[in-house]
Amino acid sequence: MNLLRRLTGRNPESTQARREAVRPLWHRVVEIAREKPWYAEHGIADTVAGRFDTITLVMALVVLRMERSEDLIDPAARLTELFVTDMDGQLRQSGIGDLVVGKHMGKLVSALGGRIGALRDALAQADAVQVDAALAAALERNMTLREGAEAAMLVAPVKALAAALETTSNEALLAARIDR
Repeated sequence: MNLLRRLTGRNPESTQARREAVRPLWHRVVEIAREKPWYAEHGIADTVAGRFDTITLVMALVVLRMERSEDLIDPAARLTELFVTDMDGQLRQSGIGDLVVGKHMGKLVSALGGRIGALRDALAQADAVQVDAALAAALERNMTLREGAEAAMLVAPVKALAAALETTSNEALLAARIDR
């Protein structure tokens, strides 16, 4: 163990402890993504793809909030590790074999990264009208909607969640206290 620490400059036990510290936040991300209004009122398809899209949507908004605070950079990385671990487990449970899990994981992580970038760009627009239009376009590209639903139905709840996260203190966020 000492050799590993010296070679990597990291303590694996410490990394695991930091990961476990954000597990309640990961559970809160999933809890928010499972809320019925996303599917019943806001047009997301209640399918495996739609649920994954909702998890990555909520996760992306949380990561965007975390990246604005230097104190939350490491916890954001640990939260992302939990996302990867959970998605890996879900793939394996659904019957995806070891030989192709890595390829699927690459796509899932890429989807999360793409959503983080799309939401970052959309939320950074100069005024509310531009934010709404950019969000609708990003959500149209990135969300699995049920038939007849429009991405514009998601703009208000996404903005509301982003606003709630902005007013959440670092301590409350790490404690998974995200009020909505």
